[in-house]
Amino acid sequence: MDEISRKSLELHYALQGKIEVVARKHVETREDLSLLYTPGVAQPCREIQADEEKSFALTRRSNLVAVITDGSAVLGLGDIGPAAGMPVMEGKCALFKEFGGVDAFPLCVDTQDVDKLVETIALISKSFGGINLEDIAAPRCFEVERRLKEVCDIPVFHDDQHGTAIVVAAALLNAVKVTGKRMGELNIVINGAGAAGIAIAKLLLAMDFGSVTLCDIHGIICEGDPGLNPGQEEMSHVTNPRHLHGTLADALRGADAFIGVSRPGLVTAEMVATMDHGIVFPMANPVPEIMPEEAKRGGAAVIGTGRSDFPNQINNVLVFPGVFKGALAVRARDITEGMKVRAARAIAALIPEDQLTPEYIIPSVLDKSVADAVARAVADEAREQGIARIE
Repeated sequence: MDEISRKSLELHYALQGKIEVVARKHVETREDLSLLYTPGVAQPCREIQADEEKSFALTRRSNLVAVITDGSAVLGLGDIGPAAGMPVMEGKCALFKEFGGVDAFPLCVDTQDVDKLVETIALISKSFGGINLEDIAAPRCFEVERRLKEVCDIPVFHDDQHGTAIVVAAALLNAVKVTGKRMGELNIVINGAGAAGIAIAKLLLAMDFGSVTLCDIHGIICEGDPGLNPGQEEMSHVTNPRHLHGTLADALRGADAFIGVSRPGLVTAEMVATMDHGIVFPMANPVPEIMPEEAKRGGAAVIGTGRSDFPNQINNVLVFPGVFKGALAVRARDITEGMKVRAARAIAALIPEDQLTPEYIIPSVLDKSVADAVARAVADEAREQGIARIE
């Protein structure tokens, strides 16, 4: 056990939970009790019965997100089950509050059956203003999110997919400026064709960065390959325009950017040396696909990882608090592609162009002003798209 793991375990034993429920009005008198609970509470119940939209004004629903997992893809630990996933969900809730001022509640659901998971989440959705899906394995996560978006009238967001995609896009926007590469002309290689990799590919294509080639454990994904899951099959039609076959090393030759959401140690300095003034984002945690010093030895122009002990930490905490803060503020019905694009651009724009360097392309994960900038961008986009229920 390393030092961080030991200290974290000690802290978790000491805290016995990273979040708690705090009353917004103390009960100190009989009148307090009458107003907060019986008999007075009956009147807000009647108001909501007559108009369900008032549940957002008369309860905490307007600022409450459910953070939900089935425990099937927790961090780099894999399928550890819902109870073992609870520390991560609690941590996510703490970050929602610390960075976005958004209340969040962890829910670990003991099923990996898509029908049961969707039904369970849909049935409890009236208690919340938004649903943040977390650590649900691909390809099941795609179906769960799609079906929930069809039946819920509140935002549903799978952070492993879309939060990762947004922060990667923000970092890449600034890396393009630093390197002098041209938007629309990049040759981007993504290693890892699960939830995060596919979502990143979709967003980068939507933002017109250039072409994308996806790789998985078997190598380059090409249209017509056997054994692709539905998500990979869909992406095979819009990625790898040169119809390359081969390994990750083959894909990286001449590439402008590498994005890793896979496993440690898959990329070498020699592979980076074959890239074109490469932008290298190895984001496997805790050990990236290539360590920064090795990527630099291979000639990488810009390097970003998921780790806090290297420059350019590319982390979802820059995304999800602000995305939900903005969506909740205008009571948006959904989190759309347009909102994701605006969020990415808002994060990138927080660093003035004259301050951009290869070691500074993304704001610090501890910069709490990021959430407000993202929230404004998301809320503005919701209004412009006509999916905001309040102004």
